[in-house]
Amino acid sequence: MNEMQAFQELKTRVLERYREHYPYFQGTWKTFSSQDILNLIALLESECKETVSEKWIYTHLKPESNDKLPRKSMLNVLCRFVGVASWDAFCFVPPTETENSTEIDSTKKAYQRSWKLPLGVLVLVVMGVVLFNRFGEAAPKEVPVRLQNQYTNEPIDSAEVQVYEVTDSAQQQPMTKEELQKKIATQPVKVLVKSPFYKDTVVQLPPSDAKQNTPVVQLQPDDYAMMVKAFLKADIQDWQKRKQQLQKILSPDLEVLVMLKGGLGTEYYNKTEFVRKLTIPTPVLKRWEIVALENEPDGTIRKLRIKQE
Repeated sequence: MNEMQAFQELKTRVLERYREHYPYFQGTWKTFSSQDILNLIALLESECKETVSEKWIYTHLKPESNDKLPRKSMLNVLCRFVGVASWDAFCFVPPTETENSTEIDSTKKAYQRSWKLPLGVLVLVVMGVVLFNRFGEAAPKEVPVRLQNQYTNEPIDSAEVQVYEVTDSAQQQPMTKEELQKKIATQPVKVLVKSPFYKDTVVQLPPSDAKQNTPVVQLQPDDYAMMVKAFLKADIQDWQKRKQQLQKILSPDLEVLVMLKGGLGTEYYNKTEFVRKLTIPTPVLKRWEIVALENEPDGTIRKLRIKQE
C-alpha cells in the first residue's frame, strides 16, 4: 500500500472514529456538513490538543480523491485521533526475516563505528564549562523592568510587548528582554514599548546606579483591543450582546489574517465573517493569539493579525 492509499484508509478510519461520537452520521466525506466539520474540529481539540482549520478539512478530507498528501504534522494528528502513534506507524509494513536480519547487522556496525563520538563531545563540553567558570568574566548585572497596566497596576506579560531602542537615527532597533536589562545596568536608555493591546509608549529608563528601585513602565490599554482579546478567551454568555459590541468596535473595512499552525498558510476574514466566527462556540478561538493590531483614526479596529497556537 503506497502513501496515497494509506491516506485514503486514514480518512476512512477518521470517519469511523467520528461515528463513535456521532452515531447518527452515516454518510461519507462528500456529505460531511459544516456542522460535522465543527464537531470534528472540537474532537481533535479535545482528544489530541491540536487544532485544524475548516479550510484544511475542505481541502484535504472532503474530496473523494487527493492529488497530494497533506503535511506530515497534520497526518500525525489524524493518526493519533484514530489510535495510531504517528503517520510513519500507520504506513509501517513489517520487514521479512531476511530484511530484519540485514537491518540489525547494519545498525550494529554503525553503532560500533560511532559510539566513541558522543563520549568525545561530552568530554569537550565538560572541559569548556570548567574553563569558563574559572577564567570567564562575570556577566553584567541584569536589572529587571516591570510592566504595568496604567489603570489597574497589574503586571503585563512581557510576551505581549515589543521594546525598541529609540536612537538619533530614524530606524528603531528591537531589543530582547535580556539586551534591555543588560544595557540599563550601565547607562540610561530611551525605549519605545509597543503592543497590540496597549498604546505606544516612549520612556527614558535610568541606569541602575542612578536609581536603585526597579524601573516601572506603565502602559495605557487599548480598550477595543482588550475587548477582542477577552472575546477570544471567554465563554459566550450573550451572543446578541457580543455581536452588538463587535459591530461597534470593529471598522467596516476590517481585515483579519489568521496564520495557521504548522505553516499551513493564512486565512482571511472580513468583518461579517469575523463577527460570525467569534459567536460560534468552538474551542479553536481559545487557541488564537493576537500578534498585531491597527486602528482607524476613530479608534475602531481596522486590521488584526492572529496566530493559531
